[in-house]
Amino acid sequence: MKDNNYLITNENSSEVEKIKEELSKITPTTKKRALEKFGLAALGSIPWVGGFISAAASIKTEEGTLKTDSLQTRWLEEHESKMQSLGKTLNEIGASFERLGEIVDERLQSEEFLDIVRKSFRTWDSSDTDEKRKYIANLISNSAGCRVCSDDVVRLFIDWLAGYHESHFAVIREIYKNPGVTRHDIWAVINGAFPREDSAEADLYKLLIRDLSTGGVIRQARETTHDGQFLKRKPKPKSSASRTTESAFENTKPYVLTELGKQFVHYTMNDVVTRVR
Repeated sequence: MKDNNYLITNENSSEVEKIKEELSKITPTTKKRALEKFGLAALGSIPWVGGFISAAASIKTEEGTLKTDSLQTRWLEEHESKMQSLGKTLNEIGASFERLGEIVDERLQSEEFLDIVRKSFRTWDSSDTDEKRKYIANLISNSAGCRVCSDDVVRLFIDWLAGYHESHFAVIREIYKNPGVTRHDIWAVINGAFPREDSAEADLYKLLIRDLSTGGVIRQARETTHDGQFLKRKPKPKSSASRTTESAFENTKPYVLTELGKQFVHYTMNDVVTRVR
């Protein structure tokens, strides 16, 4: 069995040291200073990072007297993988900043952007899946390099990332790829077989659509005037009343992303699209 204490306390291989080493390789003073501010904002927003570094240093100092199965050691082992994931995310975002060049240097040092970084990494830390953490990393990179929308809207997108589940994102992706798709077709692509209308699966699906509709991410497709005003729907001819309610998997009403929803996709889902047309 390998020495877990050595794995945790070896500073030369720690993610913190790796981050410092990568930053030290950056030669332009402005870029280095900007990335240092970004890194400090990110690390400082996650409560357990400071405790991890302090505990690792404590074990290194007292490793001769501590047992390898101590509670502190097990806590460090659990957070070692989280630290590695955090380091990977920071390096990926840093690499995207490098590709963007000098145009982002001033943005990276602005307090408004650093507030976005702090809020984003608090959400990153509470996320349960790599998918959501990837979307957060995309949002940070894109909000540094483009200003499609204001920082207030970017903060709203962070709230969406925090509040929505991966099932919500699956619906968003399908509507983006196929504007005008119906609830029936969305379910068919994502899940395949259709459940009963009185099932928990149907209830959950209606909840997902309702969340995204009331949240302003998706809407039913409607015609507009040349200046963007929505036209009233023509009244449907009366028909014999149905004895059943509308299906959760209704197949006549097309759905599209709102303009705000398109911006959300642009900022977060780079694995789906490269840009919003």
